[in-house]
Amino acid sequence: MNEVPLQLVEAPLEEPVVRIALAGALGMFLGLEREWSQKAAGIRTFSLISLLAAVFTILVVESDIGESLLILGGLLVIVQGVLLAVKGLLGEPDASEAGLSLTTSVSMLVAYGVGALVAAGFIVEGVTVAVLSSLLLVLKRELHEFAWGLSREEMRSTTEFAILAFVIYPLLPPEYPLDLGATTLDLEPQVIWLMVVAVAGIGIVNYAIVSSYGGRGIAVTGFFGGLASSTAVVGTMLDHVRQRPAAASYAVAAILLANAAMAARNLAIAVGFTIGSGSPILFEAVVPLGAVIVLAFVIAGLTADWRQSGEMELESPFSLKNALGFGAVFFGVLVFGSLAETWFGTLGFYATAVASGFVSSAGATTSAVVLYRGGELAAAEATIAILLATVSSIIVKAMLAATSSNQRFRRQIAIYSAVLLVGGAVASVIFVI
Repeated sequence: MNEVPLQLVEAPLEEPVVRIALAGALGMFLGLEREWSQKAAGIRTFSLISLLAAVFTILVVESDIGESLLILGGLLVIVQGVLLAVKGLLGEPDASEAGLSLTTSVSMLVAYGVGALVAAGFIVEGVTVAVLSSLLLVLKRELHEFAWGLSREEMRSTTEFAILAFVIYPLLPPEYPLDLGATTLDLEPQVIWLMVVAVAGIGIVNYAIVSSYGGRGIAVTGFFGGLASSTAVVGTMLDHVRQRPAAASYAVAAILLANAAMAARNLAIAVGFTIGSGSPILFEAVVPLGAVIVLAFVIAGLTADWRQSGEMELESPFSLKNALGFGAVFFGVLVFGSLAETWFGTLGFYATAVASGFVSSAGATTSAVVLYRGGELAAAEATIAILLATVSSIIVKAMLAATSSNQRFRRQIAIYSAVLLVGGAVASVIFVI
């Protein structure tokens, strides 16, 4: 009984006539936007191109005809596209209109590729290419506005992030044994680098959100700013309090939310990077870090008037120097933490986690997760290390806030930071230790 529905779903796609029809439909879908934009090639042209690719592909697959027929069809589409592009360049005085002719020419070749994919049996791939291509055509104005609105710094940062995520990451080996003399540390370079990229990616998303909505609420400023750099939030609020002493309660709330964001980021790393790792998920970190997050939100909600707003400008969405610095801190914590654990036991790694938390709690968190994934730390030990790094990060922000000349601001930050630390400590004692 269970086999009949499966056959009904799969059998039609195995028929060449069904794949030809699907190829024509996808070509029509691709040509819809070009027709709507009143270009020379529209629904009929694109549909015919996809049908041509499907016919040639089926002839190559199902008969003895060589692949030269498929290549010839592709060359004909390229020649047709080139002629159309040249006509557009010569006949359109507007550079943007000429660019659209080039886009139409490339889209014709994409339609040919979609038809070939579907006819060859790559149904999901062909549909995906068609949908993404159509989306790019429809979002022309939005994409252009986005690209033209980027500053030089934003463009450089985006390019650097792309290199880290899509060039360096695939080149790294999955595993690499590092001989430290006293012990051998089994590193996972791809996992380590993926964590670096993930933290940087959070920063980019945060930059976009704060740039768009930062002036509409201090919650956005504090929480999303804290995802990228909680220290930046403290520095901004110090300046805000200096200029407007009456806004101290709002600045306190922003720093509390930055602590909540920092704890949420560490929790996401602890849980997210243990899913599918072969080791149990670090659920032990949920309650203690969750306590810090909840307390920070509750105190911020009770102490600030949310009708007020505050802005925070981030210097850059992503910095290669900062990313490499994070990587260096993370790698150093990993190596020296492993050595400290070998020499002094688990207490040595705890001390390293506290020290590294003053620089980057995310680095200490990722180090603990990697050691836990490798079986060098137990779940409770990894969780305690993460909590110690989180504690030291909260203390750093309190120390920075203590440099303010506003006594009320200093006192509130000190008191509420202590509340967060006590709450996290109580949760740790009850649920972890």
